[in-house]
Amino acid sequence: MKFFVEKDSVVREIWGKADTILFIFAGASAEFALNKAVDWLYFTGKLPADPLGRLFSTVNYARQIVFSENEAALKAIDKITNIHGAVEKQRGGKIPDWAYLDVLFMLIDYSIRSFEILERKLTNAEKGEVFAVFLKVGQRMNLVGLPETYAGWLQMRDEHLQSDLLKSNFTIDLYKQYRKHLGPLRFKLLIEGQILVVPQKVNNLLKLGRFSLLTPVLGLYKLLRTLRMDWLLKSAILPKNYKQEIRELDVVG
Repeated sequence: MKFFVEKDSVVREIWGKADTILFIFAGASAEFALNKAVDWLYFTGKLPADPLGRLFSTVNYARQIVFSENEAALKAIDKITNIHGAVEKQRGGKIPDWAYLDVLFMLIDYSIRSFEILERKLTNAEKGEVFAVFLKVGQRMNLVGLPETYAGWLQMRDEHLQSDLLKSNFTIDLYKQYRKHLGPLRFKLLIEGQILVVPQKVNNLLKLGRFSLLTPVLGLYKLLRTLRMDWLLKSAILPKNYKQEIRELDVVG
């Protein structure tokens, strides 16, 4: 059976752990709020009504693609394309190509950043693997302007960070929704996670701060994970509605 991502790929290692995915979620939640095309996410009203659910939906689609056999993964990608097409038809416009690329670039970047925070530094070859997997996703979606190489992606990623991000009223409102849906303590943890994982440009626009309070406790958390006691901590801090969903992410396929 042919899989969309080879079973020995580091991409499966990255997306097979709930910890890593939570950091990907943290980074994406920050950058989503700044993207100049965030109004498209507000159009249906689903993002402000359930920001956690919508962001988890994005990472769940990505994870489904990573662990599916090839045909099932292609169908999942086509479903994403069709969903966006329906929104475009409803609004009577087209989501900019650069906005699609931004989301794809986020998944590449935060996959690498999150794994390196929690596990180890990736080699250039492994980073290239991450890029190659999401390049295939973009090609299936017929996105225009995809970079051909990891080196090309690095340059385009930086260009997109400089040109496509803006702190707007949507940003302010979305962070209010994060706080409302997470509560003060979990919202604070989200911010501290974002400080660790986001690029400097994102941090500067959001004024997140230079030092994360999570930095000193990462070592302790890794020890708890080794002792299989990490879910004691997770159970105390994770939103009740998502505990089971997050636990199910922690299975390497």
